[in-house]
Amino acid sequence: MKRLALAAALLALAALPLWVGNTFYVNIATQILLYAVFALGINVLVGYAGLVTLGHAGLFGIAAYAGARMLNGGHGHAAMAAGALAAALVVAALFAVLALRGTGLGFVMITVALGQIVWGIAYRWISITNGDNGISIRGRPSPLGLSLASPAAFYWAVLIVFVVAVASMAVLVASPFGASLRGTRDQPRRMQALGYHVWMIRFIAFVFSGFWSGVAGLIYLYYHQFVSPHAVALTASAEALLMVISGGTGTLLGPIAGAALVVVMKNVASAYVERWNFVLGAIFVVIVVFMPEGFVPGTVRLWRWAAGAWRPRATAPVSAPGEEGTR
Repeated sequence: MKRLALAAALLALAALPLWVGNTFYVNIATQILLYAVFALGINVLVGYAGLVTLGHAGLFGIAAYAGARMLNGGHGHAAMAAGALAAALVVAALFAVLALRGTGLGFVMITVALGQIVWGIAYRWISITNGDNGISIRGRPSPLGLSLASPAAFYWAVLIVFVVAVASMAVLVASPFGASLRGTRDQPRRMQALGYHVWMIRFIAFVFSGFWSGVAGLIYLYYHQFVSPHAVALTASAEALLMVISGGTGTLLGPIAGAALVVVMKNVASAYVERWNFVLGAIFVVIVVFMPEGFVPGTVRLWRWAAGAWRPRATAPVSAPGEEGTR
């Protein structure tokens, strides 16, 4: 049943531009997939390593800025993608070395500081980043001669990246490394006593998370064909973290559901509700109060509870008169 549900979901996603038709909603679906990739990357740290980060928008923006500079410098799309992801990986490794000096609140504060440093560079180093005016690029790539200029074509390309991201996360979670990563989250001292290198496990997880944040940054650059300091601001990191927490940390579907919730509220509900920020905040409060584990795990729990409440209970057989005494 799970495989059939997965196949049906993939088929529905692949056919979405055909049955939606409206370009606006195709673009909304593209944004959901984009931020889902970003949230999935953050979930590796938050959900499976137990390390809350508020600086991943810096890695997201590093890839976007590096890609924009390389494209405008005359490099091809393939070289640009490789260079931008390499820059994101190097910066992610540097961030990990610095941030993993602390845990808990210390880790959070270090990631905030690192993200703010990247934002300050993007805002003030005008000769490189063009400051608040940002950097624009021209056109999207045409892999194998297929143009990605149309919203539908770009959506399908992002869908492929999204499927690869989900598959890589599923492999990571099911692997022995994923088990050891969860062990460092739950019992770091015991893992250290058992001979596991806790720092190195967390370092690899941080770099892996940074890689997918960089991939999301490249998609963002191609989607908007523009990048500015807004992409690396603290609010961008906080928004992505809310996607993970509201959907459900430590799950594959949670960050995807959280990304869909935030993107739809920002781009669709805001057209009909003036105080959409208030509505989004109220939704987060409801999720935290009634589904503290997140929307996806909470929905599964409530569904099982409702199914159990409606399921008829078996009654004990009633003994016939005199039968009890004959036993």
